[in-house]
Amino acid sequence: MPAGTRARRAIRVGWQTDAMSTPASPRELTVGMGAGGLATADMVLNIGPQHPATHGVLRLRLVVDGERIVSAEPIIGYMHRGAEKLFEVRDYRQIIVLANRHDWLSAFGNELGVVLAAESMLGMEVPERATWARTLLAELNRVLNHLMFLGSYPLELGAITPIFYSFREREELQAVMEEASGGRMHYMFNRVGGLKEDLPAGWLGRVASAIAAVRRRLPDLESMLVGNEIVHARARGVGVLSPETIDAYGVSGPIARASGVDMDLRRDEPYLAYASIFAPGGPGRVVTRTEGDCLARLEVLLEQVHVSLDIAEHCLDVLGSLPQGPVNQRLPKVLRVPEGQTYVHTENPLGFNGYYLVSRGDKTPWRLKLRSASFNNVSVLGEVLPGNLIADMVAILGSMFFVVGDVDK
Repeated sequence: MPAGTRARRAIRVGWQTDAMSTPASPRELTVGMGAGGLATADMVLNIGPQHPATHGVLRLRLVVDGERIVSAEPIIGYMHRGAEKLFEVRDYRQIIVLANRHDWLSAFGNELGVVLAAESMLGMEVPERATWARTLLAELNRVLNHLMFLGSYPLELGAITPIFYSFREREELQAVMEEASGGRMHYMFNRVGGLKEDLPAGWLGRVASAIAAVRRRLPDLESMLVGNEIVHARARGVGVLSPETIDAYGVSGPIARASGVDMDLRRDEPYLAYASIFAPGGPGRVVTRTEGDCLARLEVLLEQVHVSLDIAEHCLDVLGSLPQGPVNQRLPKVLRVPEGQTYVHTENPLGFNGYYLVSRGDKTPWRLKLRSASFNNVSVLGEVLPGNLIADMVAILGSMFFVVGDVDK
């Protein structure tokens, strides 16, 4: 090759960032001779699909220039199990078993969308005690979800202690959830028409004690997060999402609210008992920030824990004042939903969950399309990661607060 001529050549390499990752097809490095005669290259790296930074089997295809990310492509589908197709051959009780598993941290909230859609098409009114009990359990589940991320996110930044404190509080609340439903993570407590069974005797008092214990000890966890100089150094000003990007990608939940997008279906399109909870004077309020960075997303989660505990205490007061009565409707042995279609969406802990149900009058849905929050929240990574350092990728990825099963379904 003549001297002084700028040449480009492709080098095929097979290097993996993770020795345990499934071997991928060889990547290409494009090498060019710069003006000073030094070779420069953009390297394509695979982070995952099995990697401690990716929350599970998510693969990120990064093009990097040195330590700087040039472009990023989230590649999903490694946990796909065809849940939406399986819905079509399951009856409306069996669907709940499948639907509560795509986001294993928000199982009770996942169940709600299915039963609310079926009840809407049946024109069914749920007993008042069941409505308030559902609201209480949904908020306790929201706290469990947020506590997991409040413990795991500092772990990804290099701090191991907070996760022990967050799991201590999770155990307190999981005990009462398990007592009521019989399930530790996958509750299977919702039914079309209400709940599987009544709440145990004395359970409301034990929930009140659990909430009081969590409130009393929560400052131990907060003290390690709020004002922590290491967390601030790794998260403040990193991974900023603009409201315009939020709208373009359909991002919702705490991530959207951390960028100043003031939306919450519990207030804006209320279901269950949220209309009165978010009414003026009620305990409900929408937590927002304007910075849109990793730190703001963490702060929103932390404050939402307090709001959900307020709502849960309010539900306890209401349930304690209601007379004894049924918590479900009597259903035929074979439940058939009338022919038609409906769309129901709920404010799950991670964002909007949508359920598009189409029925042809059978005991199984003709079609049930699930819109999960994590899918959109992960899709935005291709927009927010470029320009950042590889070291900051872990902080940004963790602050998206997603569950891989919720992405792939």
